[in-house]
Amino acid sequence: MINNPILRCLNLNKTFKDSYAVTDITFEISEGEILAILGPSGCGKTTTLRLIAGFETPELGSIEIAGKLMSGPGTFIAPEKRNVGMVFQDYALFPHLSVIDNVGYGLKNTGQEEARLRMVLTMAGLVRLQNRMPNELSGGEQQRVALARALVRSPNILLLDEPFSNLDIKLRQQVRVEVKDILKNNGVSSLFVTHDQREAFEMGDRIIILNEGHIEQVGTAEDIYEHPNTTFVAQFVGIADFLPIYTTANTTQCALGSLYIKQNLTNMANVTLMIRPTDTSICPSDQGSGTIISRIYQGAFTLYRILLNTGDFVHSLVPSKQKLQIGTKVNLRLKSDHIPRCFEGDRAINIA
Repeated sequence: MINNPILRCLNLNKTFKDSYAVTDITFEISEGEILAILGPSGCGKTTTLRLIAGFETPELGSIEIAGKLMSGPGTFIAPEKRNVGMVFQDYALFPHLSVIDNVGYGLKNTGQEEARLRMVLTMAGLVRLQNRMPNELSGGEQQRVALARALVRSPNILLLDEPFSNLDIKLRQQVRVEVKDILKNNGVSSLFVTHDQREAFEMGDRIIILNEGHIEQVGTAEDIYEHPNTTFVAQFVGIADFLPIYTTANTTQCALGSLYIKQNLTNMANVTLMIRPTDTSICPSDQGSGTIISRIYQGAFTLYRILLNTGDFVHSLVPSKQKLQIGTKVNLRLKSDHIPRCFEGDRAINIA
């Protein structure tokens, strides 16, 4: 539990046509934190955002913003009274208004609010663009206008719905850096949803992995990538292969050799070892344990897919200077610094 969170969602449930969109969603955001909700299409991430904004009403559960109940038993505060900023996927700028008029739309013409408007324009790097119309702006500039408009009223929390999806890949990365700098430098508490793993990892202080309306895992990017709680999480945030583990009274093995695992796994069924592409090293060998069946050149590194003699598949990421062709027989080894992560069925197990 976070002391005095800026946002607290507790046991949120929402259904559409007798189907649960979100189920028992519970999480908190601390002041100044950027939290990412990451998941596939239809997992409930946008529904969660709409519940917090007040565009949807939960059937069960409660939402508190800055210590005030917004949604809960007998309580529902309208969206315009929640002091929440929102950045939409399509930016929703007024095409007939200039940048400064878009950002300041709805503000009262007082000295204090005029000063706030000028400060936000400066913060977002929009002063030189303030008299331009939306159709005269690039996608990244439109994004900054939408962000400035959402921040000009000093919201308690900023909500962003897939905010970079309309940008091309190169611009997307640049704008992500700019937006994160603005949010962190100004201590803006933020929640954004995305289906892009890289986006979540780059932007989020913590990440929620959402799947079919429920939370699979919450943690930092490192926690989620290196210590996934489920096979779904492992495969959603990167390439993960799973090799069966075979145990006897004295040894624990997989297709890549013996494993040093303290816990006795002999009483567990369907136990597998997670392998990331960076966990293995490969070398050509006529008597190899596998055969390269595909290769993807990625610049400094090449990703190989290898069919093991056991019938299992493993990916290996190696420096591109080590050039290997499809059909090459290779030996695979687990690197010495590999830390085993084991699963029983689809759940991680503690092997410490």
